[in-house]
Amino acid sequence: MASLATAEACDSNASLLASGDLRCLQPIFQIYGQCQAFSGPIVTLKVFEDNVLVRELLETRGEGRVLVIDGGGSMRCALVGGNLGQLAQNMGWAGIVVNGCIRDVDEINGCDIGVRALASHPQKSNKKGIGEKHVPIHFAGTLIRDGEWLYADSDGILVSKTELSV
Repeated sequence: MASLATAEACDSNASLLASGDLRCLQPIFQIYGQCQAFSGPIVTLKVFEDNVLVRELLETRGEGRVLVIDGGGSMRCALVGGNLGQLAQNMGWAGIVVNGCIRDVDEINGCDIGVRALASHPQKSNKKGIGEKHVPIHFAGTLIRDGEWLYADSDGILVSKTELSV
């Protein structure tokens, strides 16, 4: 997939930014994984300190999609670790964005996917299976809907109502 520079996308889509059809996430994320730039259709997930549904979704075919997890911004445990990073790569996910923490940073940095998260934390999450898939989520100052498009690079993260042309 051709990568789209987020700064360029903002410059050439001022009307989409003005209408809210193209939105910038606040710059609160750390960059992990081999892919500095990634993009794809969004799959949303809302969980809190529980990663059972994260695994469930990453076990499905990624087909170049991006899993966007609203973990409530929790800094008390990790929602994604090295095993899930490897699973995401193997299943064809383009990337993962976590409003929360990851762990096994060295393993995730070895995976051929893009990952954004608030921070790393060594403790694993709960395993209760509580959460919601494919629901609208709101974090980093932005509403994010299942099926929208995400574009990430070293300048930041954009969410678009529709796929942008390169």
